[in-house]
Amino acid sequence: MPRKSTRLTFAVLATGAGVFSMLQSLIAPALPTVQHALHTSQSTATWVMTAYLLSASVFTPILGRVGDLVGRKRTLVAVLLTLLAGCLLAALAPNIGVLIVARVVQGAGGALFPLSFGIIRDEFAVAEVSGSISNLSAVIAAGGGVGIVAAGPIVSALDYRWLFWIPVAVVAVTTLIAARFVPESPSRAEGRVNWLGAALLSAWLVALLLPLSQATRWGWGSAPVIGLFLAAAVLFALWLSAEARSRSPLIDLRVLRLPAVWTTNTAALLFGAGMYAIWSFLPAFVQTPRAAGYGFGASVTASGLLMLPMLVAMFVSGVLSGRLEPVVGAKALLTAGAALGAVACGFLTLWHDAQWQVALVAGVFGFGIGLAFASMANLIVGSVPAEQTGAATGMNANIRTIGGSIGAAVTSVLVTGRLQPTGLPYGSGYTHGFGLLGVLCLGAALAALSVPGRRALRTEAAPRAASRPEREAATSGT
Repeated sequence: MPRKSTRLTFAVLATGAGVFSMLQSLIAPALPTVQHALHTSQSTATWVMTAYLLSASVFTPILGRVGDLVGRKRTLVAVLLTLLAGCLLAALAPNIGVLIVARVVQGAGGALFPLSFGIIRDEFAVAEVSGSISNLSAVIAAGGGVGIVAAGPIVSALDYRWLFWIPVAVVAVTTLIAARFVPESPSRAEGRVNWLGAALLSAWLVALLLPLSQATRWGWGSAPVIGLFLAAAVLFALWLSAEARSRSPLIDLRVLRLPAVWTTNTAALLFGAGMYAIWSFLPAFVQTPRAAGYGFGASVTASGLLMLPMLVAMFVSGVLSGRLEPVVGAKALLTAGAALGAVACGFLTLWHDAQWQVALVAGVFGFGIGLAFASMANLIVGSVPAEQTGAATGMNANIRTIGGSIGAAVTSVLVTGRLQPTGLPYGSGYTHGFGLLGVLCLGAALAALSVPGRRALRTEAAPRAASRPEREAATSGT
C-alpha cells in the first residue's frame, strides 16, 4: 500500500471515529442487561453513560489542541491505543465500578473527531477537503445510529460484553494501520498546552454536565444541582479570564468570536439538543407497552430496526452533502438539515400512531442530521487557521454534546414529570417533549441563517497552512 494514500488515511479515520460514535449509543439499549448481569442498581448503571459523556467532553477539546501542538498523527495513535484499552477493560470488567472506569478511559476517544478533521485538512488536496469532511461526518453521524440498531441483536445473539469485544478487534487493527500508514501533520501550532486552561475547562464542563445528566434523579431544586450550576458559572468565567490572558491559550477566544464560528456553534448547541434527545427518547417511546395508551411494546431489537431509516438517511445525506456543498454552500445545508429536524419533530408530535409513521419521521430526521453534521464541520474547518483546527472542531463537538445534555434533561422533565399509576409516562409527556425538540431545531435553523455567506467566510477566515499536497506541488514546480 502507498504510504501517502489518502483513501487509506480516510479509511483509518472513518473507522476510528465511527467506532467511537457507535460506542456513544451502543450501550444505552443494553443498560438493563448490564444492571442485571453486574448486580447493581439502575441509578448506578446510568453512570456507564454519564461517565462516558463527561470524559469525552473533557478530552475532546484538550486532546484536539494537543494534536495541534505535538502532531495529529502521533496524538491519533495515542488516542486509539487509549480507546483500545478502554474497550478491553470494559469487556473484562468484573463489576460495575470497573466498567465505569473503562467508560471514562473510552471517553478519550472523543478526540478522534477533531484530530481526524485536522488530518484531512493537512493531507488532502484542497478540492478533496470539503467532500472528505462531509463523508467523515456522515460516518460519525451514522455511527450513533449503528449503535442503536446493533445493540439488541448483539446482546440477544451473544452477550453484552461483545458490545466491547467487537470494537476491541476493530480498533486494534485500525491502530496498527494508523501507526504505519497515516502521515504526520506538517502544520504545528506554536506554544504549549495551557494546563490551567485545561483544568478550568474540565472543571466547568463537569460542573455543568453532571447536574444536567443527574437532575431528574437528584431533583432540580436540590443543593447538589444548584451548587454545581453555580460552580459551573464561576469556573466558566475563570476559564475565560485565564484563556484571555494566556500567551498559549487552549482555545483561542478570538477564533470562537469569528462570526462563522459562533453562529455555527449556536446552531450546534440547539440542534444537538434535539438530536440527542430524539436518540434517547424515541426508542423508549416505541418500547412502551400499548396498555399505556401509546407506544408499540417493541423489543430492544425491534425498536432498533425502527431507527434503521434514520441510520440509512444519515449516511446517505452526509455523503450527498459533500457533492452539494460546492454548489449551494455549507450554510444552506446546515439550515436545511436543522429545518428537516424541526419538520420531523413537528410531525412526530401529531403523527405517531403507527410504526411506519415513526420510521418515516425517523428517516426525515436522519436526513437532517447528515446534512447538519457535515456542514457544521466544513464551516468550522473553513473558518479557522490550520493550527487551530483541532481545538475549534473539538469545541464544536463539545457544544453539540452540551446541547444534547440540555435537550435530554429538559425532555426527561416533560416525559417523566407526570406518571400513570403503572409508573409509565403519559403520552402527553412525549408529545410535549417532541414539540419542544421541534422548537429547538427550528432555533438551530434560524441560527444557521445567521452564518456568514461564502464571500464573508473567505474574507474572515485566517490564511490556512498549505496542505501536504499543496506544498508538494509547489516544490515540484507544478
